Amino acid sequence: MSAAGSSSDLGPLGLPQVRLVLAVSLDGRLASPEGGAAQLGGAGDRRALEEALAWADGCLIGAQTLRLHGSTCLIRQADLLELRRGQGRPPQPWALVVSRSGRFDPQLPFFHQLLRRGLVAPAGLRSSPPAGFDRLWRLPPDGAQAGTGPAGAPAFGGQGAGSCHPQGAESACSRADISQDQRVGSGWPALLAELAAGGMERLVLLGGARLAASLLALDLVDGLQLTLVPRLLGGPHSWLPIAPLPAPGRWELEESRPLGEGELLVRYRRSGSRP
Repeated sequence: MSAAGSSSDLGPLGLPQVRLVLAVSLDGRLASPEGGAAQLGGAGDRRALEEALAWADGCLIGAQTLRLHGSTCLIRQADLLELRRGQGRPPQPWALVVSRSGRFDPQLPFFHQLLRRGLVAPAGLRSSPPAGFDRLWRLPPDGAQAGTGPAGAPAFGGQGAGSCHPQGAESACSRADISQDQRVGSGWPALLAELAAGGMERLVLLGGARLAASLLALDLVDGLQLTLVPRLLGGPHSWLPIAPLPAPGRWELEESRPLGEGELLVRYRRSGSRP
């Protein structure tokens, strides 16, 4: 349960709510044309990101996104930390790294951050979490649960995305984690159901862009939180790579507010999602 004493936040299929959090340029780019890790958002966007983390029980991060930035985002605002404490929740949500290889440099600052770390890896890769991770979740192979969405979207992460901003373009690092030969079909609903059974009812998706596209293609993203940054970047690094998507649907505006420095926050909810 997300907050002590609260009712369930699970969706109608018993899956967690998933909110994609991004800071994007006016032309929908995550990074400059040359790629790399970009820091698009300002102080207002950082506050909005921490509010999303305070809402969440866990955050999903692509392996390449983590390698580009070396760490993940933490809640630092005192009022948000106090809010979670009053709800009987730990200071930080779980950091769930999605990786096909499970291999990371142990010197990454991520492994020294004060939070719980989980690895999401293909079934059969290993039987226990590698050093530095507190828990292993296995992503079932295609066909583990039939009829839950279109197969064919890439599963394990590439281009970074996210507002803290784990964003930027693919590098040559650890191509095992960004190969488009690895596909996802019905394994994600089964994994999300397992996370929900373990108490993770709200998830923030911080990137990368291919991981985000995978979950969007399976119609598993319930909310979009976009910070529009007043810049035009150009180049190929869009927040939504070319990928198959479900039938076009409507998104309902939940919130819009200026964040200062010319930035605008918009939050949308997929029609039919839980409020």
